[in-house]
Amino acid sequence: MTDRQKDILKFINDFIETNGFPPSYREIGNHFNIASTFGVKRHLDALIKKGYLNIDSNSNRSLTLTEKSNLIFNEVKENNSLEIPILGRVAAGYPVFSEQNIDGTLLIDVSLIKKGSKYFGLKVRGDSMIDDGIFEGDTVIVRSQSEAVNDEIIIAMVDNDTTVKRFYNKKNQIELLPANKNYAPIVVNNKNDFSILGKVVAVFRTYN
Repeated sequence: MTDRQKDILKFINDFIETNGFPPSYREIGNHFNIASTFGVKRHLDALIKKGYLNIDSNSNRSLTLTEKSNLIFNEVKENNSLEIPILGRVAAGYPVFSEQNIDGTLLIDVSLIKKGSKYFGLKVRGDSMIDDGIFEGDTVIVRSQSEAVNDEIIIAMVDNDTTVKRFYNKKNQIELLPANKNYAPIVVNNKNDFSILGKVVAVFRTYN
């Protein structure tokens, strides 16, 4: 997303929150000094193609923001909470494929997070982290980052699969440790097949 597109997306979001309906093409053009509605449409078409906007009809006021837009803003709401996206599910027993589609949002108090960072939630599947208090069906709150220090709980990508484990960097190899004696560590010898998606900072759980 270009800076211009991000500014337009934020304007649309702020306009909807203030007025209860989206801005017209002309209102967007006036705000950004875009002379023609065609110029506005070009930016909006790009945002639609990238999955940040939907348009329900040919109406001039039919724009809606997708849940993917929350990944860009993580906006603080008036009740002093932060809306973060929940991305599919993540394996906690062993790495399995996890589709990273947005599966709803979660509001958390801003006092619980670090200002200026990006956050997302992931559903947990499996029981390999139960000794650390992370259970099947929990939502882990993750701060996006690409590095970690030893003993931190992270979301890792290994061979294109995601998993939640404790991180240890030991000289020539990386070990991802479970918190359940029934599971063995995941040993990463090829660092090209490994990346850190973020650090787990909280766990959210509901009871029926």
